[in-house]
Amino acid sequence: MVNPARYVAAKIVVGFSCLASSMQLICRGDRQEGHVIQSMTGFASASGSHETFVWIWDIRSVNAKGRDLRLRVPDWIEGLEAQVRSLITPLVSRGAVSLSLRVTREDAASALVLNQPQLTNVLTAMETIETQAMDIGLALSPSNACDILALRGVLEGATELDDTGALKRAVLGSLPPVLESLVLMRASEGRALYDIITKQIEAIAGLTAAAATHAETQKKQMAQTLQRNIEKALGGGWDLDEQRLAQEIATLVVKSDITEEIDRLGAHVSAAHALLEQSGPVGRKLDFLTQELNREANTLCSKSHSVELTRVGLELKTIIDQIREQVQNVE
Repeated sequence: MVNPARYVAAKIVVGFSCLASSMQLICRGDRQEGHVIQSMTGFASASGSHETFVWIWDIRSVNAKGRDLRLRVPDWIEGLEAQVRSLITPLVSRGAVSLSLRVTREDAASALVLNQPQLTNVLTAMETIETQAMDIGLALSPSNACDILALRGVLEGATELDDTGALKRAVLGSLPPVLESLVLMRASEGRALYDIITKQIEAIAGLTAAAATHAETQKKQMAQTLQRNIEKALGGGWDLDEQRLAQEIATLVVKSDITEEIDRLGAHVSAAHALLEQSGPVGRKLDFLTQELNREANTLCSKSHSVELTRVGLELKTIIDQIREQVQNVE
């Protein structure tokens, strides 16, 4: 005869083995398609049952600076929260994950019972409130038993069991498909983010090349303008210090030269492409890289002396802001 407890435990092991295999296939598939980044956004839900108990899993993931796991599971199922946390942690490197599990009992024997500790807390709080109200001369409406019973947590279903081991194993056995759905959604969102960010990075590369072209034109225009101004000054009979004039020309050239900015923009574009192909969480690095891109775009605009170069700089800033918005969702 098959031991029911061992059978359920075996199903749990098989379920999580399938989950691990599915994640490996997802990652391999992403590498074959040319990307491995994951989104922090995802959602999954599922229901299950065991004997007279039914439950609903609900898990949501949104962007966050780090990993933040918030679990709401029945505390009367001993050891459940710790095991659920240990199963989610390896799957999520970054993001705010909210998981809730609601377990109810369907049989008629599940009568309503008073949560005595919660009732004591409520009555103590009511006494404190009434005392403070009397001290300041404030009259409060009298409370009745129905009002107190309606408060959250005072009246509960008698779902507790003396031995919750079998129920816990059954509940945990239904979790792998939920986590797999979450991972699949985060991977799907990651594919969309990869396509969007890649196109935006390519647009920055094109604008960087255009900026380099406009910079060469700007150099020629500035040289011509400077030469005309010098000729006007000399034609006016001014006594110019040649050494001072050379210093001013050198200063003007340095202030308007954007060669370094162009080179750094190109380097940042290459770094972004490399990050998009890396495995593991890269969202923080991409966010930092967008800050550096924005810094170079600002410097380029400040050194611009032509309408065309200024226009390119502003377009760069616009696209960089768009990338930053997308990067906030990358794990």
